Amino acid sequence: MPSKMLLCGATGFIGRNLLERFLQDEQYRILAPYNTTKPPRELVKHPRVKFFKADLRDPKAVDKAVRGMDVVIQAAATTSGSKDIVTRPYHHVTDNAVMNSLLFRACHEHQVERVVFFSCTVMYPSRDLPVREEDFSGQITDKYFGVGWTKVYLEKMSEFYSRLGPTQYTVIRHSNIYGPHDKYDLEKSHVFGATVAKVMNAKGGKVVVWGDGSEARDLLYVDDLTDLVALSLKIQSTPFELVNVGTGVATSVDALVRKIIAASGRDLKIEYDKTKPSIPFKLAVDYARATKVFGWEPRIKLEEGIEKSLAWYRVNCPSR
Repeated sequence: MPSKMLLCGATGFIGRNLLERFLQDEQYRILAPYNTTKPPRELVKHPRVKFFKADLRDPKAVDKAVRGMDVVIQAAATTSGSKDIVTRPYHHVTDNAVMNSLLFRACHEHQVERVVFFSCTVMYPSRDLPVREEDFSGQITDKYFGVGWTKVYLEKMSEFYSRLGPTQYTVIRHSNIYGPHDKYDLEKSHVFGATVAKVMNAKGGKVVVWGDGSEARDLLYVDDLTDLVALSLKIQSTPFELVNVGTGVATSVDALVRKIIAASGRDLKIEYDKTKPSIPFKLAVDYARATKVFGWEPRIKLEEGIEKSLAWYRVNCPSR
């Protein structure tokens, strides 16, 4: 009999890619709550996924959703881009703290076997060398203070519940994820999606980059992330694991823009607008622990990932 998987956030970016991945695996029967983003029409009648509307900030809705589940993958979140992180940092704190606290409690009370929680790398300091899990020092850069400490709190809550009962937790500190089903929106997307949107919609032979282009991030194609999740569900035997997931390479915004322009085939010049929000930062993650624990390594090089992402964008976002 297939295991029951609650896939929270299945209509979002990471969640949609996870959904497509696990629909290929007949081991799971998937239940997918959604709130503001409606289910994709092409999957609504799929025989192995059931979509249902639920507000994960509501204790009763969470309890009902979790009851009877074997696996819970928590990819639901209130998200947006660097503009909100700079100008409205509270936007990433309250709802995410509430929904995850309720989910973890319900998973414990209903003795769910496995929980996968997506953290991120915003708690790490800017540095030249790839950061390891133990490099978190408690010093979070000011502009990431709210979202960074919220993630740390939820990581610790995962570990707390892993010590109380039979539920195993996998916490994934992933780097910047990109690929199909991203928002590709200048206001709400992270650096990759926003850059693709700028390049593909640029007018007048130029693309405008916020800041000076020196900000650098570790960019991981989404299929590599879903690979890690699948491996963790098969391999993990310990109550709690926390791993970095990334490529180990920091790519500057300037280099990213140039690579996307080259892959797009467009003839564009780059202009820098230093009046716009930007977070001067350099980060790459050391994924050695993910390799040791799960045998995972990234497969998709950035140039290949850009090509794949642009191919998806051209088909699915032609009018943007």
